[in-house]
Order: sequence, then structure tokens, then C-alpha cells
Amino acid sequence: MKHRISARLTAVGLTLALALAPAAHALTLDQARELLVKHYIDEVPEGVLTQPTIQDMVEALGDPYTAYFTPEEYEQFSSTMLDTSLVGIGVASVQEEGGLRVEYVYDDSPAQDGGLEKGDLITAVDGKATAGETVETVAEWMRGEEGTQVSITYIRGGGRHTVTLTRREVVIPATITQVEDGHIGLIECDTFGAETLGHFTDGITANDSAVDHWIVDLRSNGGGVIDAAIRSVGLFTGSGALAYLRDSSGEYGAYGTNEDSITLDPVIVLTDPYTASASELFTAAVRDKNAGIAVGERTYGKGVAQSVLDKEALPEYFPDGDAMKITSYRFFSASGNTTDTVGVIPHLLVPAGAADEVAKLLCTSNPKGDTTGLLRLDMGWRWYINLDTALQEENRAAFTLLLEAIPSNVRLLEGTGGSTGWKDTSPEAVAQAHGLDYRSRDFSDTAGSPYGQQIDILATYGIVAGDGSGAFHPEGTLTRAQLCALLYQALGYTLPVKESNFTDVSLDMWYGQAVNALANLGLVTGVGGGKFRPDDPVTHEQFIAIMGRMAERLNLYFYEAALAMPEDALQAAELSGYASWAQAETWLLACSQQGLLGNTINLLWEDLEEIVPTAATTREEAASLVYTLFSYTGILPV
Repeated sequence: MKHRISARLTAVGLTLALALAPAAHALTLDQARELLVKHYIDEVPEGVLTQPTIQDMVEALGDPYTAYFTPEEYEQFSSTMLDTSLVGIGVASVQEEGGLRVEYVYDDSPAQDGGLEKGDLITAVDGKATAGETVETVAEWMRGEEGTQVSITYIRGGGRHTVTLTRREVVIPATITQVEDGHIGLIECDTFGAETLGHFTDGITANDSAVDHWIVDLRSNGGGVIDAAIRSVGLFTGSGALAYLRDSSGEYGAYGTNEDSITLDPVIVLTDPYTASASELFTAAVRDKNAGIAVGERTYGKGVAQSVLDKEALPEYFPDGDAMKITSYRFFSASGNTTDTVGVIPHLLVPAGAADEVAKLLCTSNPKGDTTGLLRLDMGWRWYINLDTALQEENRAAFTLLLEAIPSNVRLLEGTGGSTGWKDTSPEAVAQAHGLDYRSRDFSDTAGSPYGQQIDILATYGIVAGDGSGAFHPEGTLTRAQLCALLYQALGYTLPVKESNFTDVSLDMWYGQAVNALANLGLVTGVGGGKFRPDDPVTHEQFIAIMGRMAERLNLYFYEAALAMPEDALQAAELSGYASWAQAETWLLACSQQGLLGNTINLLWEDLEEIVPTAATTREEAASLVYTLFSYTGILPV
């Protein structure tokens, strides 16, 4: 199951190329200033508003998601979220040693009319051998002018066949559904647009009776229309609020659905670093509503939404079909978490290229009789793995990756026979029993730490790193540079910093990007005089203050709790030992959260009275609070 080559890539590339060219603006400079001031999520600097052209204003703003479109650019931009069409035969395929394997035959296509089926191996096009050629090269051979003919030679079941097809226009939907192995529903979605909900609805409705697991492939899906993503994921989660948007005034709007789910089967979402924006909201909704799990790599981390202002919305501003896209909202998942920077962390962190193979191993049908030969993974739902299938040569690598990705707090069981026979096991034990080249992600020196399991779970998710030799040094003192490196990795920050904020921190230093990225996010500050003092130890109160700021940034409930802090909150006796600049964040993490019974939830690694504010923070204490915050908010999926 490989991700199909998309005809949409050409259109996206054209949009980017057009956007680089200077354009004549139908929108006036004064109108552009007015729209930015009114709609942009943050206050627009005066230096942006005084730029001489709209292009200069957009560039000075420094927001990669705010843009002005000429009519031609806007038409291209809009087309990237719709079904496309091309002239050809209508197949999607992947490269194999002997040619191209057909992965999908599009409806109402010459290939469908000519009898081609999924699984056929195309060995020649007009007599030219496909072995050794790329998918893109062979696709060009199969395309041509409408009405012309092309000869396709393919192998099926050991027999060689040749069929002559007449090329015609074929609609390439942005979302397709097919059934794998007779019981797994696979939905591949390239973008979320006006037609997406219909594709999801039709695909699920037509195949749900034959399916007991769903896989939604959102790898390389850069997003699209939020409402399309939310309504589509609602088909799995059912009714309720699934996302929240906050504007520059602090007002919230909810996105969700009033419709029930149309399938009761669990879903696995496949993700990669290019799963972004609306796709991240889809993935987060599956996580937050326990409709299934995500498998793959951490997503892109785009947590802002744009208003698209065009002729339909403001005809007096855009009479010629031009448009302006302006970042207007920050969005949050159903559990209140932003995806900005941090993205969505999948339940099972595996290389994106193997995510589909890992997902298929988890889609074994529920056993109705004998449990012998099965593993059971309790991760929200019960996921079953057929050992005979997993240990086949072509599946062993994916099975090993799956075992390595299982966090230590997730239960793995092995079938012992009968309908209810299970015994606890571990990934290490399974790998050893079957001769797999298993490599634990745990650190070598955390077993004696009171926070050892928390540290190792963070390592499993790639949230913390050790010294490169497999050790974490849990009792080591944390320096200011090391703290920034830890949080930089925890947040999954990817945007490069171009200029240092501090005279004593060069961007070439191993911690240079981390320190400056966190400073740009407002999480850390210098010590005065333009210096950061990276080698100084981090005191407890400094660390707690930084983590409090991070909690406000990551989760809207912490953000709102900080705004609603009672006037007398900082007069509490347990806060008296903390510096005034650290008291608000300390209260936020230790006192602001309440349980179902009205009890106060302390997220710190110890009770407040046990923590010495001016003492140095250890690496294990820092990891513990990161784990607790990520786990409490649901950013950590288990």
C-alpha cells in the first residue's frame, strides 16, 4: 500500500511559481492596510503598514501564510483543493522491479473500460518496457491527446495481456476509497475541499459493511478548508465540538458536527511531517475523541487559520477576481491543544514510509474464537496482530518498527488459546522470541530514577534526547542551553532562526537555534545587556516559569486559567518563597487545575513545599514536568 502519485503536484507548483512574480494589484494599498489591521491575528507593526506596495507589506509581515493573489493565482490556489482532471488512461500505480503495479483504477476511465484491475503489473506502454523507469516517466507515456490510442501490456496471474485504450479526460478525485485484504477500508485524501466530505461519505457508506478497520492516509496532505476536514472526521467521531478557533480579540468559535458517525469501526490515521493545518485537526480529533489512533511521524505544526477574502466576500475590494489570504485565527483541537509548532504526535511513532505497513498489521480482525498466534495492543481500542502475518519476510521490518514504537505504559498481550486467553508480554520479549532486530528506545541509565518511565516514554516519542551514547544522565544539572535544547525538541520546532537575539549565543552553537527559537516564541528571556548566559544552571523557579508560559501557549484552558487568575491567588503561603516574576506561572501549574471532585491538581514533580525555588533543576525533574504537562493536556497520545 503505497501513497499514489498525485496529479495535483503540478498545480501546486504552478501556484508557487506564479506567487513569486510581481503582480498588478486590483486591491489598493489603503484597502490592503485596512484588511490587515482588521483581520490579522496579531497587531500589525507600523513598519509593515508603511511599505510602498502590497507585495512589500506581505513580505515585511513575515507570515508565510498571508498572501495576495492575482485573479490567475487565486484560480490556481482554489483548484488545489478540488478534484482535478487529465487526459490519459486513469490508473494510479507504484514502481516495482518488473514494471508498474496498478494500485487504483479510476471510475469511468479507459483503464476501467479496458478491464485493467488493481494488482496488474504494467510491463510495457506502446511496446516500451516499463522496468527500471520511474512512475512519472511511464505516466507521461500513458498521457496524450484526447482520442489517441495507447497500447498497454500487463501481467495478471502469470498471464501476459495487451489492451489498446483510447485516451480521454479522467477525473482524478482528491480522495479515493478502496478495500484492502477484503476487510480494511483505505481512504487516501490529498486535500480538504468542497468535494471531500462527499468522497468520504460515499466511500464509507459503500464499503462499511465489508470493513472492520479504516485507514485514512493524510501523508502529504497540506490541509485545506477546516469545515471540510471537521465534517469528514465527524463521520468517525460522531457529533460534538471538534475544534476551536480564537481570533485576535480572544473570542472563540467552535467547529463540529451535529451528525452521528456513519461507521462504528476504528480508524488509523497515517501522518508525516507534511500533514498540516486542517489535516492536523482531523488527526487530533481522532485522538481526542478516541475514534482510533495515528501512526507515522509528527505532523507539520501549523496552528493558525486564514480568512480568504475574495469577490464573494468583499466585491467592492476584489471586483476583478483577485483575493487576499490573511492569518486570522489560532486553532485548537477538541481537547484545547494547539497544533502550532508542536503538531500532532502519533500514537505509534514510526517512519512515515512504513506507516501503512504498520497500520495494516494492526488491522487484524477481532478474534471470535482461538487467540493463539495473536498479539493484542491495548491503545484506546484493542488492536490485534496476527503473528504468522507479521513474521512473514516482507512484514518483519514493519513489525519490528511497530514493537519499537510501543510506549512502556501501553499494555501488550499474547494470546494463549480459547476466546479469552491472554497473558502480558513486552515488545522486547516478543522480539527476542522471534529473532527480530529490535532496538529499545529507552535510555540505559533511567531505571533507577523515580521518573524513569516518564523519561523513557518521552524518548519513545522522540521528545527528549540523551548524550548520543544511549544515556540521559537524569541527575545531571540542567543548564539554560540544555533546557532550551530539551524544549526545542519537545515542541518539534522546525522553522530556522536567521538572527540571534543574544550576543553570547551564536546560531552556529549546538544550542543556538534552540535558544533563539524559544526566545522568539516568548518562552525564554535573556539576563539583561543582550546576554543569555547559556551555561548557567536553571533554577526551579526559572524552569517552572518557562513551563507555565509553555502551558499557556499549548493549551487554551491554561491560557484562559491565566486570564481568570483570582486577585488573591498569589498571596497563598506556598508561593511566598518564589520570586514575584515566577509566582503566576507557578500558580498556573500547581494550583489552577481542578479534578472532577474539585480537588486541586498539581502538575509539578513534587509538592510545592518540597521544591526549593532557587535550587538547580535536574534533567529528570525537567523531563518529568514536560511529560506531565504533555500527558495532562493530551498532547502526548497515551
